[in-house]
Amino acid sequence: MKTVDVVEIKNGFKVRGTFSSAEMQRRMASLRLFMGTSDIDAILFISPHNINYYSDLFAYSMGRHYGLAVTQQHSTTISPSIAYGQPYRRSFGENLVYTDWEPDGFFRAAKRLLSGMKRIGIEFDQVTLELRRKLEEIVPGAELVDVGAAVRRTRLIKSAEEIELVRIGARVAEVGATACLDLLEEGLPEHEAALASTNAMVREIARRLPHAEIRGTWTWFQSATNTDGAFTPTTTRRIQRGDILGLKCFPAIAGYCTALERTLFLGEPSPRARALWEANCGVYRQALECIRPGVRCSAIAQDIEAFYAEAGLLDFRGAGYGHCFGAWSQAQGLETSLELRRDEDTLLEPGMLVSLEPTITVPYGADGAGGYRENNLVIVGEKGGECLLAFPVGPTANTVSCPGKQAGAASG
Repeated sequence: MKTVDVVEIKNGFKVRGTFSSAEMQRRMASLRLFMGTSDIDAILFISPHNINYYSDLFAYSMGRHYGLAVTQQHSTTISPSIAYGQPYRRSFGENLVYTDWEPDGFFRAAKRLLSGMKRIGIEFDQVTLELRRKLEEIVPGAELVDVGAAVRRTRLIKSAEEIELVRIGARVAEVGATACLDLLEEGLPEHEAALASTNAMVREIARRLPHAEIRGTWTWFQSATNTDGAFTPTTTRRIQRGDILGLKCFPAIAGYCTALERTLFLGEPSPRARALWEANCGVYRQALECIRPGVRCSAIAQDIEAFYAEAGLLDFRGAGYGHCFGAWSQAQGLETSLELRRDEDTLLEPGMLVSLEPTITVPYGADGAGGYRENNLVIVGEKGGECLLAFPVGPTANTVSCPGKQAGAASG
C-alpha cells in the first residue's frame, strides 16, 4: 500500500493570532525586503524563536523538526503529523505536514517548498552538520547562506504590539510573585511556592488573553544554598527561618516570555545579609539610570562593575547583568547581541527591550551566604528607559514575617 509522506491537514479553523494581521504582514515585508536586497530566493528557519516570530507558531520539536519556509510569495510552516491540525490553525500563512511513514519526512516537505531555489538562507547557529548535509541533498546546486545574525538584529526593535504584550506579561509576573509571597511560611517546600506562583500566572494569562495558548509559564523558587545560581532548579527542600529565598517568575504568552526576579528572606536577615542585600539593590537602582539610547551594552556592564567595586562587592558579582526580552522561552534562544556584557558592543536604540538583573553570590559558609538578584524590564525610549515592573525590591518590602505571611501586593 502506498503511504503519504507529505500532506496538508486543515483541521478546524484559523484561530485568533497573538498579533494583528498588519503586525505579521509588517514582519514578513521586512524579511522579504532583506531577502530581496541580499539576493536570497528563500529562507528555511528551524529555530523555535524565528518560527515563532514570523509565523506565530510556538513549536517544541520533541525529536521532530519544525520549520518555516519563506519565499517572496509564500510562508509555510512545516510540522510533524503528531501535531496534526494545531500548526495549521495557529500559523500565520500556510502549513505543510510530514508523516513518519517514510524516512526524512521533514526534508521531503522542505524539498517540495524549496525546489528550484538558487540561494537559500538558513541559520548557521542552529543547523547541525547532519541537517546541513541533508539540505544540500534535497536542493543540489543551491547555495546555502547564513541569515541568522541578520535576522536576529531585526528582532531587536520591538513593535508597539510586542511592547504591549510584554506589558501584560509584566503584570502577570507580579500576580505570580504576590501569590508566592502570600503563601510563604516556615516548612513550606520550594515546589509548593513555585506551584502557587505558576498557577496564579496561568490563570491571569487566561483571564487577560482568553484566546492565547496556555503553555510554557514557569517559576523557579529557591532557598538557602539553592539561590546561588540563576538557573538552579526548584527542589522539595522546606524553607526555614532565616533563609535567603530567590523568586523568579516567568510568564510565557505565545512564546513571548517576561520575568520578575526578587530576593526575599523568611524572617529578619542577619546584619551582614541585610547589608549585602541593600548594597545589591543600590547597584540595581544606579544601573537603571544607565539604560538609555546611545549607550553600548559593554559600557553599561563596565558601569555596573564600577558600582560593585565602589560597594566592595566586585568579587561576588554575577556572570552577566541583563539581556534582551521578546520571542524567547525555555525552548527558544535569546538575541545574544543584546546582553549587558563587557564583550557586547550593541548600541541601545529606542524600541529595544532589555532586562537589568545585577547579581551577587556569597559562597556557602560565609555570613550572608546565597545569591542576591533583582531585576526589571526596561523599554529604551527616546531619552531614557521605562521600567515595566513595579513590584518592590529590597528588605523593607520583601522580608517575610515568620511565622505569618507577607501582605505586599503587585501594582497595576
